Amino acid sequence: MAKNSFSISTNVFHGRKAPEKGMIVGYAAMTETLHLKLPIPSTISMICDSRKQYSTEGWNIYSSRAVFEDTLYRHLVFALKYEGINLLFYKKLFEKLAVKEMLGVLSVEPTGQYSRKIWFLYEWLMNKKLPIADLTVKNYVPLIDESQQYALTNGVRSARHRIINNLPGTRNFCPLISKTAKIENYIKENIAVRKSDYLKAIHKDILQRTSAFLLLKDSKASFSIEGESPKSSRAARWGRIIGQAGNNDLTKTELIRLQQAVIENARFVKLGFRKQGGFVGEHDRVTGEPVPDHISAKSQDLEQLIGGLIETNEILLKNEIDAVVAAASIAFGFVFIHPFVDGNGRIHRYLIHHVLMKKNFSSQGIVFPVSASILNHVDDYRRVLENHSLPLLDFIEWKETNDHNVEVTNETIDYYRYFDATMLAEFLYDCVSDTVQNILPAELSYIQHYDDFKRFIEKKFDMPDKLIATLVRFLEQNNGALSQRARNKEFKALSEAEINEIEKTFQRIFK
Repeated sequence: MAKNSFSISTNVFHGRKAPEKGMIVGYAAMTETLHLKLPIPSTISMICDSRKQYSTEGWNIYSSRAVFEDTLYRHLVFALKYEGINLLFYKKLFEKLAVKEMLGVLSVEPTGQYSRKIWFLYEWLMNKKLPIADLTVKNYVPLIDESQQYALTNGVRSARHRIINNLPGTRNFCPLISKTAKIENYIKENIAVRKSDYLKAIHKDILQRTSAFLLLKDSKASFSIEGESPKSSRAARWGRIIGQAGNNDLTKTELIRLQQAVIENARFVKLGFRKQGGFVGEHDRVTGEPVPDHISAKSQDLEQLIGGLIETNEILLKNEIDAVVAAASIAFGFVFIHPFVDGNGRIHRYLIHHVLMKKNFSSQGIVFPVSASILNHVDDYRRVLENHSLPLLDFIEWKETNDHNVEVTNETIDYYRYFDATMLAEFLYDCVSDTVQNILPAELSYIQHYDDFKRFIEKKFDMPDKLIATLVRFLEQNNGALSQRARNKEFKALSEAEINEIEKTFQRIFK
């Protein structure tokens, strides 16, 4: 399988125009020249003739000083040094390399830190040992460079390789997230502390009522994202489930319990983990053929994938890794696996609450209404999901079943356990920040304004609570004015002057 050349000279690569002409190197070059079955990285590395080094959207440009020998080993070293670890790439590479070729790669610098990283990754991913003796000297080096990607702070030492395994997951489930400027800035802002300080100034009674309202708001938003308009009782029931997030440990039994809570009528849905294929998308209106936007993990792989996700969740909860970073890995990993016939989306968003609560990011009885923010940014939500799912469709082979489902015919498990969750974590942090800066203050403000208006009505008109709630609803629906119908029916006892005073007071308090 030896290749004489890996670098690719071009200024257009896979439909992407480079900022200038140069040589594609690293993961993108190796994926292309070796025909590995995985998508081209979202950020491509290129070495150019100029002396400039810079980054632009989708590109990292390196100066001519970064030029290296055009061999597989040197490309691997470049990738590890500048692009971080890509587990899916290494798994697909190792599956293609014969053991003899692998040993040849490692023989270039047998005890160098990059050779040791590649060696460790081979044995960890392939779950088998190479015929290489254990190292007896050399300092330990962390597998993940923590200046590039988020990693465990308490990695496990491998004496054989003299490597500290700080991967944030297990062999069966391990998404990776790069340290981007956006995520790092959010972490430095310490949103959780800022939220807690803000909430401390709010009266406990207001907090409790706001929390109940937010649970219902988040539940309704989660259904709306799925295109559903549930009855109030169903939304309230799921809201109560969201309020329990973090109380129970994440297990397979717990996931099945959550699905049962989501699905009100199980007559047409088979509960429990899928026993058949699955996909997200449409059916051709004429033939009924599936038109997938996302293909779910094979049912045969669910035991391994969900077991890995649960184990990784426990690892991340016990580690100091950032709460939102951990939530992105677990929640989006779950929805990509799509283990159930129905209910996956709402459980996926529940898992965001679960991890944030377990990591003490959510506190003081206030559950983050993240689904409300996701609904406000639903186009961005779909975009980040599709950014992951659509490129993988080229590597998943499937056929249509008799009931117009999909049956995957090749091995796909690696696509669901090793993926880059960077864009997903950035999106989730955007939503968390939006929740703290906009949604929480708006809801708390509404409750306070409602109380002010309610006190005015009670003092002036001695109106019962239920009728006050109806009055507020009518005024909200009609931009602060009471409709003629309401004047003639529910509030016919009020005079014109009283209605004018009510409208003016409402507009002053709420607007």
